Amino acid sequence: MSYMIYTDCNKTDDKETNMTYIKINFNSNDGLKMTADLYEVDKPKGFIVLCHRSHCNRAEYRETAPRLNELGYSCLAIDQRSGMKVFGETNETKDRAKAKGLPTGYLDAKPDIEAAIDYAYELNGKNKIILFGSSYSASLALLISTQTDKVKATIAFSPGEYLKGVNLAGEIKSIDKPTYVTSPKAEIQQVTDVIKNVNPTLLTHFIPTADGFHGSKTLWKEVSGHETYWTSLKLFLSSI
Repeated sequence: MSYMIYTDCNKTDDKETNMTYIKINFNSNDGLKMTADLYEVDKPKGFIVLCHRSHCNRAEYRETAPRLNELGYSCLAIDQRSGMKVFGETNETKDRAKAKGLPTGYLDAKPDIEAAIDYAYELNGKNKIILFGSSYSASLALLISTQTDKVKATIAFSPGEYLKGVNLAGEIKSIDKPTYVTSPKAEIQQVTDVIKNVNPTLLTHFIPTADGFHGSKTLWKEVSGHETYWTSLKLFLSSI
C-alpha cells in the first residue's frame, strides 16, 4: 500500500482549548478515502490510533487527544465508516461509504482501523503503535490486536459482544500484548465476560467506583470521576 502523507491537509489551531491537529486523508484497505485528525508532538514516546464509538466520529477525541499529547504521545483520531455526524463534526468516511453504496456496520469498519494502523506505523518510523478503541471499536481493537504485529498494546473502553457473528471472548484468547480495558460501573460484568480468556499477566482491568460513561467519553471533564480513569490509564501507559 502507498501512503499519502498529509493529503488534503488542513491545520487547525484552537487557542481557547490549546488544541492543534491536522486534518488528513488516506485510503482504507478497500480503497475508500478516510478522514482523520493528526495530533503530533515532537519526539513522541509513542503513537496512538484513536477509534470512535458507534454513532460518532473522530471528534470524540478533541478533548482527549491533547491530554495524550501532554503525556508525550502523538495521536491519529480516525473517522470509521460506521458512525455519524455529532459533536459538531461530520463523519466524512461514513458519508463517502454511503455515497458509494458500501455497508456501514460495525464489522465493515475493520479495514478502516487496519489501514489506520498501517498508516500510523509508517508515520511512527515503522515502530509499533498503541491501538485505542471505544465501544464497538474497542471490540474491533481487541480482535485486530490478535491479527497484527504492528500493535504493541491495546486500550479498550467499553468493549462488548457487539460484532455480529463473532464470539469476541473466544477470538481474543490469543492476545499476546499488554491490554487495558475499562467501562462505566454498569458495564463491569459485560467487560469481564469479554476478557475472561485473556492471559491475566497481560491484562489491566480498571474497575471504577465512579459511575463513568460508555466508551472513551468517560475521560471527558464533564463526566464525574473522569480523573480516576485518567490515573489508571496513565499508569498503564507508563508500564508499556
